[in-house]
Amino acid sequence: MSDCIFCKIVNKEIPVEFLYEDDLVVAFRDAKPIAPIHILIIPKKHIESITDLEADGEALTGRMVMTAKKLAEKMQIAQNGYKLLFRVGRHGGQEVPHIHLHMIGGAPLSENIRPI
Repeated sequence: MSDCIFCKIVNKEIPVEFLYEDDLVVAFRDAKPIAPIHILIIPKKHIESITDLEADGEALTGRMVMTAKKLAEKMQIAQNGYKLLFRVGRHGGQEVPHIHLHMIGGAPLSENIRPI
């Protein structure tokens, strides 16, 4: 999708440092972090939200979660814990219409996600 900011990041039209990249997903730091570690994991293929996943969705979301696991270990937050969050649609707080998984950690987090 030509006007999707995440598609532009995937296509390297907007420069960001990828913390992880494989054939299906990329991961990078959130531009507006709400915790010391706030990473977005997105598919390379444009999919607007969880509700738009097709038959391969299980493998894709599994890859996204496993990427978060790898990054949590690499960033040394796995032992203390972190949050994973998909926001789905407007009422779910999804701001960018491209499915993305938030990995949030590096500090104790409250129920409303923000650091305590």
